[in-house]
Amino acid sequence: MGKVVRVCTFVIVSFAFAANVFAAPQRLTRQEYIDKFARIAVQEMIEHHIPASITMAQACLESADGNSELTRNSNNHFGIKCKSNWNGPSVRHTDDEANECFRKYRTAEESFRDHSEFLTTSNRYSFLFAYDIRDFKKWAYGLKKAGYATDPAYPAKLIKIIDDFRLYELDQLDWKYVSTSDKTRRHFSLFGFLRKKSPDQELAVATGFLPRTIEKRNRRKAFIAIEGDDYARIADEFRKKDWQIYKYNDAVSGDVPQVGEPVFLQSKRSKAPRGNDFHVLQNGETLRSVAQWYGVKLSSLRKMNRLNDHEEVPVGSTISLR
Repeated sequence: MGKVVRVCTFVIVSFAFAANVFAAPQRLTRQEYIDKFARIAVQEMIEHHIPASITMAQACLESADGNSELTRNSNNHFGIKCKSNWNGPSVRHTDDEANECFRKYRTAEESFRDHSEFLTTSNRYSFLFAYDIRDFKKWAYGLKKAGYATDPAYPAKLIKIIDDFRLYELDQLDWKYVSTSDKTRRHFSLFGFLRKKSPDQELAVATGFLPRTIEKRNRRKAFIAIEGDDYARIADEFRKKDWQIYKYNDAVSGDVPQVGEPVFLQSKRSKAPRGNDFHVLQNGETLRSVAQWYGVKLSSLRKMNRLNDHEEVPVGSTISLR
């Protein structure tokens, strides 16, 4: 009888050990976490004018690259506590003190959006929005100055993550060729930013005809163009008329979208999202590329800036977006 008990005990313990091993969630690497959520950070930058590099670095730091208990169980990627003005779901978690109240979200997107609103609706962070959106170092130190974190090394930690993983590329808005002679490209593209592409992405680059990742830009359906795209083929893909796709994207017959450029499946809006009042034209940009990035009709952009139909503006000019 003793031997049977020992064997049964061994089997039970072994089964329990195996169950724990297989039930344990796989930890994300920092690169995997960035690859998974970089697009959301960019969308929040478009809507709320917060550098995507800063948002992504904060998420990496606060969520332990998506592996923290709070993130896994509550979709809280920024460690935002309940505060007195929070009426949504919550969870208890030990952080600085035992059993503290933290916000709970249904999705990661809700957490990223709440982080943006947390910064844009509080007066203590208002001075940050006078900073250049590409100056991530100034934003990092500004967050510390505003009291976002008590850790004196907080800015340095954000900056290291941004530098190590090239997150500053998420903040770049120039898509055109730097040199037309050697066709060297320097456009914003998550396909170019992500170090490892999924098999679907690799095939998409080769064929240009796969189910797209449709997103909302300025509340209009759009996706990011890949190598080999052309507007006529996109029209076939989405069962629309050629003229519709050309019109939605301020293009004419024969034009092709640049890799990394947004392609709209609906008519763009007359103004940019709130918080995006102006844009300083960078080297290689055009009025149309700015219109595409912010999801604004080119005609509306010209009207707001009192420009003729074919008039361009020099680099360094401030363009009104709203």
